[in-house]
Amino acid sequence: MSKNPSLTSLRGVAELKYVNADNVTRYRAIMRFLYEQYQRLNYWLKPEQIFEGVMSWQLHKSYTLEQCQIDLEQLVEWGNLSSRHDGGRSVTVEEYLRKKNQYLLTPYSIEIERLLESLERVQGYGGSLEPTLFDLIADTLFNVRLHAGAYKKGQALELWNSLFDSFQKLHETSVDYIASLQTKKAEELMATEAFLLYKDSIAKYLRDFVQALQRCSFKIEGNLEQITVGARDLFFYAVIEDEWSIPKLEETVRKEQYFKELLEKWMGLKRWFVGGIGSTSELVLLELASKEAVVKMVRSAIRIQERKRSTVSRRKELDYLGQWFYKSEDIEFAHKLAAYAFGLFPTRHLQGEDNRDSDSSETSMWIEVPNKITLRSRSRKKNERLDTESIIDKSAKKALFRKEYIQRHKEELRFVIRMVENQTIRMSEFETVSESERLQILQWIGLCTATSSRFFYTPEGVRVRLKQPQNKERTILRCEDGELGLLNYEFQFEVANKDAWDEMIHWIDD
Repeated sequence: MSKNPSLTSLRGVAELKYVNADNVTRYRAIMRFLYEQYQRLNYWLKPEQIFEGVMSWQLHKSYTLEQCQIDLEQLVEWGNLSSRHDGGRSVTVEEYLRKKNQYLLTPYSIEIERLLESLERVQGYGGSLEPTLFDLIADTLFNVRLHAGAYKKGQALELWNSLFDSFQKLHETSVDYIASLQTKKAEELMATEAFLLYKDSIAKYLRDFVQALQRCSFKIEGNLEQITVGARDLFFYAVIEDEWSIPKLEETVRKEQYFKELLEKWMGLKRWFVGGIGSTSELVLLELASKEAVVKMVRSAIRIQERKRSTVSRRKELDYLGQWFYKSEDIEFAHKLAAYAFGLFPTRHLQGEDNRDSDSSETSMWIEVPNKITLRSRSRKKNERLDTESIIDKSAKKALFRKEYIQRHKEELRFVIRMVENQTIRMSEFETVSESERLQILQWIGLCTATSSRFFYTPEGVRVRLKQPQNKERTILRCEDGELGLLNYEFQFEVANKDAWDEMIHWIDD
């Protein structure tokens, strides 16, 4: 992500002097007024316009136009402003004698003011977790691999901007959000009872992000590995051609230098998702940090609940109840009182042989001879060394589970095959579907609507595209377990990898 700094990048920044100068309020007022006018497309301004704008804020009552002129020249000297001669006519003698210039913010100063403006709004780390960015990155990489150097005019630059902007946003916002959970304020909140109101929503938010990360990570890694060096370079050359086709009056970097910058950003993106030789990828570290945040919140909630239970004293109530039991003379009354006070005790399921003396159903359990069962201690203390037990063979059960899973998976694939044969189908055209088919249809709708392109690829290489109905038309999907009302979506199915598709059909037939 980063590169070694050069001597020019480590120079002193004279443009930042006005931020901490002696007359900082005057300089900051001038720069903020020029920045606001720049955003309103007013570029070159006269000293009189700047003076009137600053004085309208009523920050400096004794400020004069001469002082404003001196401050402007100082800002020009520091490199914050550019000046040019004002060729307009002079109306008064004072205007004729005064040096007439117009002033414009330099690019450095514009970025500094943008930074200062954003710093004024900073309240904590902020950030967010946006799982849809994983789908967007995966789709963009797939399009880069699909075109293989054949790009329309402007298409390569659009793909690059979408790819790198999504990656940069994903990296910055996710890192900031995870950092916000590690702050002192967050830890103090996790120690209070108010945290219990946020625990479930935050934990679900993190779990959804981790699931999206796990779902798309292999797709992104696969696309990055399948894009060869030649295809990557062709993509970069197309990006450069699109960039150079935009007319620019300012000086730009050379094409060789711009190609080097693109390559460095690409390698940084690849290291983030795939990792380097002997190093873990940032994607894995982000997944671990997200899981650790979930564990931390669950532990904090458990500690709060345990603390609440430990602080509640029921000594007086239990003492009164004990006196009640002590004064009762009838055992049946004591049984009823216990039932009202404590209810049913928590049941414990004990597995073993039931040795009964009688098979009569009318025999009370209190008359039966008790079965003695030895319970193992749950204490954390080290137990005495016991004899080792043989491992139970569960291969038959595993084989049964595997057979059931394969059978269920084949049924789902047969449904996909029927959809591919139809190519296009609306929700209203479905006949009565089973429960598994209904869940599969709803999953397709969720995956398609989660992406801006409204399509995704199944593990079998089938592209599923979703089209919204016109006029928000609705329909009823009839299922074996009921009816479901939803929009009359249209599905379009297309096989992307013919060889893999034929192998899958052959596997189902076997």
